[in-house]
Amino acid sequence: MILVNTDYIAGKELEMLGLVKGSTIQTKHLGKDIGRGFKTLVGGELTSYNEMMNEARALATKRMVEEAESLGADAIVNIRYASASVMAGAAEVMAYGTAVKFK
Repeated sequence: MILVNTDYIAGKELEMLGLVKGSTIQTKHLGKDIGRGFKTLVGGELTSYNEMMNEARALATKRMVEEAESLGADAIVNIRYASASVMAGAAEVMAYGTAVKFK
C-alpha cells in the first residue's frame, strides 16, 4: 500500500475509490498523568504523551489502510491527520485520505 500526502502518484493514473479513515482514542495511566501534571510546573517534553500520540497515529493509520484494502485500493492519497482532546489526558487521533486504484 502506497501512502502519500499529495493528490497524485508520479507515473500512475488513479481511479478514486472514496474516503477512508481510521481513528483511535488514547489515554495514559492516571498515575503517570498526575506525575506529568507536575512536569508542567518546570517545563520540558512530556515523553509519555509523545509516545501516546505516536502510537495513536500508527493505530489510526493502520485502521485507515485496512479500510482501503477492503475496497481493493492500491494506495491512499491526500492523507491528513487530525487530533482533538477528548478529556484530560485523552486524545482522539484520526487519519483520513482518498483510497485509489491504479488504472
